[in-house]
Amino acid sequence: MRRFLLLLVIALVLIGIGICLGVMVDRHLNPPVKPPAQFTGASLQPCPDEYVLTRFQQLWFESRPWAENRWLGIQTLQYPTDVWVTQEILFDTKPDFVVECGSYRGGSAAAWATFLKETNPEGRVISIDIEDRMGDARKLPICKERVDFLVGSSIDPKIVAEVTRRVTGKKVFVLLDSLHTKEHVLSELRNYSPLVSKGQYIEVQDTALSRHPIKAGLGGGAHEAVQEFLASTDAFMSDGSRNRMILSCSPGGYLKRVK
Repeated sequence: MRRFLLLLVIALVLIGIGICLGVMVDRHLNPPVKPPAQFTGASLQPCPDEYVLTRFQQLWFESRPWAENRWLGIQTLQYPTDVWVTQEILFDTKPDFVVECGSYRGGSAAAWATFLKETNPEGRVISIDIEDRMGDARKLPICKERVDFLVGSSIDPKIVAEVTRRVTGKKVFVLLDSLHTKEHVLSELRNYSPLVSKGQYIEVQDTALSRHPIKAGLGGGAHEAVQEFLASTDAFMSDGSRNRMILSCSPGGYLKRVK
């Protein structure tokens, strides 16, 4: 019996040593991944393992739970985390106008108008799309009260001129969520950035596409447009604090005017 117990103790010790050695080898071969720079900060907890984070972002996008989201009954293709951050920006900056490029069915315009009603009683939304699919949204009281839908391309000189006429001299928040090619987004940034005053934001959505980290949209898009735009001006900076939710379709896409 004593011999059996002795062998059992030796076996347990050897198993323990084996486990410890295995952990040490694994840590040597697979060191912890540091969090991406945009997720670091004194007040933030370390983000999850980068591989897990990347795969979650990809699976969330590909499984499309966000495609069923609705605001006041209107389909709204937005990540809930990005909507939350947007309402925080609108509260902090209290713009007179939200200029939205990409209306889809008008659900997001209704959401921005709802937030504006509480943050700036005179605030309005101008929402632009090449297709008029906003019929149901137009029936909402909040849209009747605070939203103007413009049909046309966001980079059409006539549309840009009309938006400029309406918002000149006002505090303007711009949200870009229309065609996500690099050329189109860069053109939007160049056309609408002059309307944004110091302290206000341009929110560029879908910077996560083209493998940043979502695979869809290969060939360059919003992310590349943001990088080129920021390289051309010191008037804007990417506000990484607005990406604290980690799950976002707009990583690095919250551009704050600082000059």
